Amino acid sequence: FFHAVIQERRKFGPIGWNKAYDFSNSDLETSMMTLRNFLDEQDFIPWPALVYVTGMINYGGRVTDDLDRRLLMSILAKYYNPDVLDDSYKLTPSGVYRVPQEGDLSLYQEYIRGLPITDTPDIFGMHDNATLQFQMQESKKV
Repeated sequence: FFHAVIQERRKFGPIGWNKAYDFSNSDLETSMMTLRNFLDEQDFIPWPALVYVTGMINYGGRVTDDLDRRLLMSILAKYYNPDVLDDSYKLTPSGVYRVPQEGDLSLYQEYIRGLPITDTPDIFGMHDNATLQFQMQESKKV
């Protein structure tokens, strides 16, 4: 989910990121392998280490702007923290996006089908006016 959010922030232009970054599937795959290794090798979840390796090395290695790096770490903190393990944890204030409860495949499919067809700006940590800005950019392309 983190990977998708930082990828989609690009569509908002300079209000999404100060500079355009090409986060790739290799960033995601490396982060997933790191997560798996840390969880397999530790008796506890090493949150600070996970945040540092994922945010500053795997993804942050591409980020050249200091404010963008700070933003990346702030977004990551929403996903890599102990509260994520709580079934009531919300990824957005509206609660539309949340961590699904643990279950079988059908539970996850039901959760995904219940998500909005178009993304709301709150998932990106943005105000509703960001959508307006994006739509104006798109209309200028036509």
